[in-house]
Amino acid sequence: MSSSSSYILFLNTLGNQIVIYLGIFVVVAGILGESLNIIVFLSLRTFRQNSCAFYLTIMSTVNICQLLSSLFNRIIPMKLDIDWSKTSAFYCKFRFYLYQVSAMTSLTCLCLAVIDQYLATCASLHWQRWANIRVAHRLVVVIILIWILYNIPILVYYNYIVSSTNHQAICMVTEQAFIQFNNYANRFLVGKFLPICITCIFGVLALYNIKNIARRALEKHPQCCTFGNRFRRRNWFPNVQHCGIG
Repeated sequence: MSSSSSYILFLNTLGNQIVIYLGIFVVVAGILGESLNIIVFLSLRTFRQNSCAFYLTIMSTVNICQLLSSLFNRIIPMKLDIDWSKTSAFYCKFRFYLYQVSAMTSLTCLCLAVIDQYLATCASLHWQRWANIRVAHRLVVVIILIWILYNIPILVYYNYIVSSTNHQAICMVTEQAFIQFNNYANRFLVGKFLPICITCIFGVLALYNIKNIARRALEKHPQCCTFGNRFRRRNWFPNVQHCGIG
């Protein structure tokens, strides 16, 4: 009996160590990668004036907030055995609030970046005007404010609950209606279904627009394209003969 319990304890310790060190690696690599994205997008003037690059810059910034919140929520308590959520009611609420706002802002910026590419490749100038850096600035401010207000219930429903087994304070939600809303509306609808649908639909539409742009270019300059094809064929045959001789 003691050998089986010691084996279970060993597996638990091993699992915790894997989660800690693998999590640290993921967090460090993620923060480094997102920081490089921000540096690239801000260092080049072309990207600074591009609305799609602006959306991706904001997405990388809030992704860093997500990684830092996961670091303080999971890895540090497991590694150092320090859980600030048990000593601070504000931290108990704010860590989930920050993570949720960052995650929703990140997904929204990703969707806006794909929509922006669709608008930029539209044939109509009316739709192309919406792919503008000023519009992007205003949209991001509005979106952040919306998600800040939308996630206020997290600050209300997360509270300290004393466990009946070990008599320790746990930061959790007891309101069943909010739990159901969070599972279906936030995690499934906002977190998975809508971003996947929006990115797939507008990604396909943007690809269709790009193909139409190439087709219209061929229709406007058919002689140039015909000359290019003839030039490639004339240069291709000597190359084939040269390769055959070699």
